[in-house]
Amino acid sequence: MAARTMRGAGLVLAAILALYLSATYLGSRYYRRGKWDEDAPSGTLLSLLGFSILFPLLLCDPRWPIIYPLRVVAILPFSFIAGFVTPMILDRVSQGDPDRAGKGYAVNIVGCVLGPLLSGFLLLPWLGERFTLLAFAIPWIAVSFRGAGSSASTGEKSSVRISWKPAVAGLLSLALIFGTKDFESQFSPREVRRDSTATVTAIGATRLEKQVLVNGIGMTGLTPITKMIAHLPLAFLPTPPKNALVICFGMGTTHRSMLSWGISSTAVELVPSVVSVFPFFHADADQLMRSPLSHVVVDDGRFYMERSTEQFDVIVLDPPPPVEAAASSLLYSKEFYAIARLHLRPGGILQQWFPMGSRDPAIIASVAKAIQQSFPYVRVFHSIEGWGYHFLASESPLPQVSAATLASRLSPRATADLMEWGPARDAEQQFASVLNQELTLDSLIQRAPNVPALQDDRPVNEYFILRRIQDRDYMRRQWQHFLVRLGMNS
Repeated sequence: MAARTMRGAGLVLAAILALYLSATYLGSRYYRRGKWDEDAPSGTLLSLLGFSILFPLLLCDPRWPIIYPLRVVAILPFSFIAGFVTPMILDRVSQGDPDRAGKGYAVNIVGCVLGPLLSGFLLLPWLGERFTLLAFAIPWIAVSFRGAGSSASTGEKSSVRISWKPAVAGLLSLALIFGTKDFESQFSPREVRRDSTATVTAIGATRLEKQVLVNGIGMTGLTPITKMIAHLPLAFLPTPPKNALVICFGMGTTHRSMLSWGISSTAVELVPSVVSVFPFFHADADQLMRSPLSHVVVDDGRFYMERSTEQFDVIVLDPPPPVEAAASSLLYSKEFYAIARLHLRPGGILQQWFPMGSRDPAIIASVAKAIQQSFPYVRVFHSIEGWGYHFLASESPLPQVSAATLASRLSPRATADLMEWGPARDAEQQFASVLNQELTLDSLIQRAPNVPALQDDRPVNEYFILRRIQDRDYMRRQWQHFLVRLGMNS
């Protein structure tokens, strides 16, 4: 389920890479085209390098009225200085000897490989973003004092005159560490978990306020939609179900609803820390996790199915938002549905949740075509809250059944789960609010009839920039949102 923040998450990742490479190139080019007296980085330059590592803490402080995608420019100072310093050090190491230069570049490459591994799998989970940056900045700031003294050529007075610059950079670095706030600090109450995959933040005091954020992106809230993701396909089955597969754990609401049917439920989640905050959202989480019917697997949902031989009565998925995110197409593609079909029992049902409205008709048309070409029987409904779509797909017919029939298939425990947050007064009305909003696949496809069905090698949802630029209404909304963030509009 999508929180409406940071829709361009995949774009931000691409922007980070583009800015890093561009600034590094400009730094190297500036060094090569200049005439420098030093044959090694000065203390001032090294201190600036250390300061630039911590500079993102300033721009990423949530108190600054900057829209989050623009905060990526914080990497520019470090990238430029690193691009400048690297060839300077290599020139000093090689001294014109190509063999020494090759060894220097080899060491640099090893560092480029080990650095992300060390930070991603050890430092970030243990220390968090702030102190991981500090761990990388401290050595450069410390070395800068030694570098400052080595540049003195006229005695003690010159050394003192030069060395104050690293001291200032060190003090500014400390100010960044202790004077800025983390993204998570704006939420209370909160629980923060970090692992090698992501930073997970559970927030909110009441049901309507609670959310789970993965790397700052809102994944889902406590909404009856996530309950309907489980109850709707289970109730459509003509015979009692035995087991179900939930791809994408989220807050655990859908997995919890599956268990209310008294069946075995396997939930697959990519981010370990998402599972660990389950008790923040549901008081009975620990009890449910200990149930012999509950199976939670930390894995990629698609890879899990490719390796598994188990079959299920129902497979449901709620892919992480936004629908444009990189690699999210792997949970909407024809190839994914081909794998899912192998894991459905005869008469089994796949429920695909799609959170998007009609803002980008090409995406919804592409997804609808992929489902249409993968299953002979498909029905699609608006959600109980009037946005997003429940796709029900099967190799067997999905007959017209009344809301009363669906409600009659629920046990008292399942009924209580379905109605926990309303909004209807009973299960029959709850189902009726969805059944009465049925659409046809053709109505979705006709919004962009020439768009191809979504496939692994044709991820229509991920290639959206040109469509967005040409959408004047979308660009106008983004500009208004930008002005609101700057406090220039209401």
